[in-house]
Amino acid sequence: MPGKRILVIEDHEENRRLLRDLLTSFGYELIEAVTGEEGLTAAEAERPDLILMDIQLPGMDGYETTRRIKAKQALNHIPVIAVTSYALSGDDIKAFAAGCDAYVTKPFDPADLLEKIRGYLQ
Repeated sequence: MPGKRILVIEDHEENRRLLRDLLTSFGYELIEAVTGEEGLTAAEAERPDLILMDIQLPGMDGYETTRRIKAKQALNHIPVIAVTSYALSGDDIKAFAAGCDAYVTKPFDPADLLEKIRGYLQ
């Protein structure tokens, strides 16, 4: 869905670069944030169509950032996909409990991630 805007909240530059290269090649517009606080501010200011949320962030983690986004009436409709290296048993449950709509583990399969994104942006 070209023209859709995706907020990537990810503290590692290499992971942001991978997502940037993948998503812009399919016509998505990217907004990037490095911390949960920056991500919350960007979500409020930019109103993206979808959010890709790292869980392990400096300061406010991805769980709390998601809870705060989902607590705001103007933002709670935005799908949040957790993209995380946390793959322990129960981490997906914690992500869903925080309000994430989907859960993807790193390293992710680009085709699978794109399919998931497209499903939420239909």
